[in-house]
Amino acid sequence: MITDTHTHLYSEEFDQDRDEMMQRAKSAGVSRFFIPAIDSGSTERMLDLEKNYPNDVFLMMGLHPTYVKENYKEELAHVREWIDKRNFYAIGEIGIDLYWDKTFLTQQQEAFRTQIQWAKEKKLPIVIHCREAFDEIFEVLESEKGDDLFGIFHCFTGTLEQAKKALSYNMKLGIGGVATFKNGKIDKFLNEINIKHIVLETDAPYLAPTPYRGKRNESAYVSNVVDKLVDIYGLTFEEIAEITTQNSKDIFGV
Repeated sequence: MITDTHTHLYSEEFDQDRDEMMQRAKSAGVSRFFIPAIDSGSTERMLDLEKNYPNDVFLMMGLHPTYVKENYKEELAHVREWIDKRNFYAIGEIGIDLYWDKTFLTQQQEAFRTQIQWAKEKKLPIVIHCREAFDEIFEVLESEKGDDLFGIFHCFTGTLEQAKKALSYNMKLGIGGVATFKNGKIDKFLNEINIKHIVLETDAPYLAPTPYRGKRNESAYVSNVVDKLVDIYGLTFEEIAEITTQNSKDIFGV
């Protein structure tokens, strides 16, 4: 059993062949799909996905940092309304993204901190989105650290030093297609990180692994990430699948 801890299966890119895509994933051994929220516009699509695949998908709720704009307080109110209304498996994806736009850095920091505090209140993990913002992310995590802070550093692309710092905040590292890229870099040091700290993800439809790089990603391709970790850790495919799925259970509680 393989777990994809981060996949946007409600994306419009899957509207034409979602059932077939899900079947390909299951045929590849992927049987658990954790679904991150983006903003209020993604909520109904997420709920529809859950309705159609009730035994397979596990929803998160949160406000993605690139969607923190002038109306971010309204968006946060939407997140709060939903986490009070029903159960979710994580608060995510949340964080800071300075790749596209630095205009709303202060608001991103506020939204990140607020949602971390809600996660603690609800005893939920957080799923972190970080792009060109490790220092800013770590600054917030440092102020919020404690036994009640835990989760996943989604799509980890940092250095060994940054990986160790992330682990110090009770985070696991979400490893996906980037690990298979020739210039991905993280494959050079991952063997120095105990596999008990690793979970698998695709971030589908984005960041497809080699040999699909540049094409639409889908959850079946997480098996290519497992193949890469087999090379890195010297374990069998089955061992990687079993250990990383157990790691995901430790985080999500299911």
